[in-house]
Amino acid sequence: MLNLWNLLFLSFVHFSSFSVTLGGVLGNPFTPKSSFIRYWNKEVHREIPNTHFLLSKVSPLTAVDSASFSKLAAHNNLASRLPSFCSSAKLFCFPDLSPSLEKHSKDVNFAFYLDRNFTNYGSDRLAGLDSFKNYSENDNVVVDSFRRYSRDSAGHKDQFSNYASASNVVDQSFNTYGGAATGGSGNFNNYNHEVNVPNLRFTSYSDDSNGHGQTFTHYTEETNAGQQSFSNYGKNGNGLPNDFTSYGKDSNVMGSDFSGYGKTANGAKDTFTSYAFDSNNPVNGFKSYGDGGNAAVDSFSSYRDQSNVGDSSFQSYAKSSNGAKVNFDNYGQSFNEGTEKFTGYGQGADGQSIGFKIYGRNTTFKDYTKKGVTFSRYSNESSTASGKVVVSKWVEPGKFFREKMLKRGMVIPMPDIKDKMPARSFLPRTILSKIPFSSSEIDQLKRIFHAGDNSTLGTIMLDALKECERPPSPGETKRCVGSAEDMVDFATSVLGRNVEVRTTQNVNGSKKNIMIGSVGKINGGKVTKSVSCHQSLYPYLLYYCHSVPKVRVYEADILDPNSMENINHGVAICHLDTSSWSSGHGAFLALGSGPGRIEVCHWIFENDMTWTIADS
Repeated sequence: MLNLWNLLFLSFVHFSSFSVTLGGVLGNPFTPKSSFIRYWNKEVHREIPNTHFLLSKVSPLTAVDSASFSKLAAHNNLASRLPSFCSSAKLFCFPDLSPSLEKHSKDVNFAFYLDRNFTNYGSDRLAGLDSFKNYSENDNVVVDSFRRYSRDSAGHKDQFSNYASASNVVDQSFNTYGGAATGGSGNFNNYNHEVNVPNLRFTSYSDDSNGHGQTFTHYTEETNAGQQSFSNYGKNGNGLPNDFTSYGKDSNVMGSDFSGYGKTANGAKDTFTSYAFDSNNPVNGFKSYGDGGNAAVDSFSSYRDQSNVGDSSFQSYAKSSNGAKVNFDNYGQSFNEGTEKFTGYGQGADGQSIGFKIYGRNTTFKDYTKKGVTFSRYSNESSTASGKVVVSKWVEPGKFFREKMLKRGMVIPMPDIKDKMPARSFLPRTILSKIPFSSSEIDQLKRIFHAGDNSTLGTIMLDALKECERPPSPGETKRCVGSAEDMVDFATSVLGRNVEVRTTQNVNGSKKNIMIGSVGKINGGKVTKSVSCHQSLYPYLLYYCHSVPKVRVYEADILDPNSMENINHGVAICHLDTSSWSSGHGAFLALGSGPGRIEVCHWIFENDMTWTIADS
């Protein structure tokens, strides 16, 4: 009996010391973080320190919450606890906006608001002004819904100034906004300025309204990877002046879709000035725009001018309209070839006047009406005289560099290496394994994460899934991972169990000139292979990891060139074989040369990482 008690006591002491060893920093030994430490130490030849950066990405769930949510996932019932799950697991989720029936009879000034549902707001209002200034500014995820806003109003003015400026992921929906309104105006100024992923939907906006003008000034300017949708905008309207000035200027990969815009409207007047000007690969679609309209006047001035590539589609534009006047001035004068498609443009129209002045190349006109169309100074060549200079503005200085630049004392520009993604964590494998991960199961995923049809979150998830399902490039091995354990498995499957993972220490030096300090060559500077992992936008932390052959990896101290102070410790990777890269790759635009002729180096950005065989 005594021996049994001694055995139990020794077991308790062993368990307690085990708990303290893991719990000094991480607490309970059954948390996802403690579980991952044990997994790492079993699968990798060297132990992971408690201060390792990878541990900050592991799920923060408690042992109890992890077990509880795992059980919910097993029974396909996570959706019932989604807000709690998102908060506890540090996920990227859109808030659920409950319907609002608030009515406001007086002028209102909204400042510094977040995540609001404006339903029936300003309905039947007579005159007055509502101002949204600095609304949802500097926030991470902004979700606002304007449904039946200013509907049936008369002379009511709405002003959106600095709306959701400098935010990360913005989702706004304007549904039946200003419907059947008479007079009044809406002004969107500096709307979604410097936003990372703006997603905006205007559905039946100003539908059946009379003289309710809208002005979009500096709208989504300097944004990244956004999408705007105008569906049935101004449909059946009368005398609607709409002005888009500096819309999408200096933006990167911005898409706009105008469907049924101004359809069967009377006397509509739309002006697009500097629309998608100086942007990178803007994609714009005009479908059934002004279809069946009467005496519409549309002006496109400096549309997509000075942009890089780009794609515009005009389908059934001003079709069957009466007296439409459309003017394209400096349209599509992009650097590098863009693509324009005019299908059924002005077809069946009566008395229309369409002018193309200084129009770019690479254009397709199909079923295009020939009556009443004039072409002046149609350019058969893109502007290439200074093309490299303009295109290179989309390749940030320092984003790519040559291997010879990694020498002590060299002063070079560093790009913006700051992580633009919303903060998220991995999921524990016990939960991740019970959640679908396939584009064929997108409906189930949308139900779990409360993403409606045609929602921004649904699109985000589907885009990530399709990229993960894309076949690997020749010679590439790839995998998308949503748990730290899965990342370890992939890296060790490519490199073996003697591995090390690195990232740049911080973002100091970003967008400034830096001086290279001491340089370390990983694996002695030998040509090797690595596994690079880059984030994808998804509700939980998701990495796209892929093998990278024929590289050299470096570590370097980064100094302030003025004070000579050590401000950062960077990790850089140099790709020695670029023969399979596109000739239009940003590296060649920035550095010159072409595929297979030079090596290309870049820094590992914040929260990205590269795995290599460990130095012995």
